Amino acid sequence: MLLYLEKNKLLLIVMKKNKARTRKSVSKRFKLTKGGKVLHRSHYLRHKRSGKGKKRIRRLKTMKETKGVYKKKIKKMLLKG
Repeated sequence: MLLYLEKNKLLLIVMKKNKARTRKSVSKRFKLTKGGKVLHRSHYLRHKRSGKGKKRIRRLKTMKETKGVYKKKIKKMLLKG
């Protein structure tokens, strides 16, 4: 809220507070668990599957946990934590 004084007139200007918004690109790529873990999809699964074994492909299908500084940054972008 701002107050201005112009030639014996008091002007009151109310400024809107910026809304915090979720980064949609991050919300599509990462999942936040109830316990606070940040999960992401595995790499190396999109192309050239014929060169990979069945066991490796099964393992790559599971979601992995993001750790360290990236975890903090992603949580901030998701506005949770």
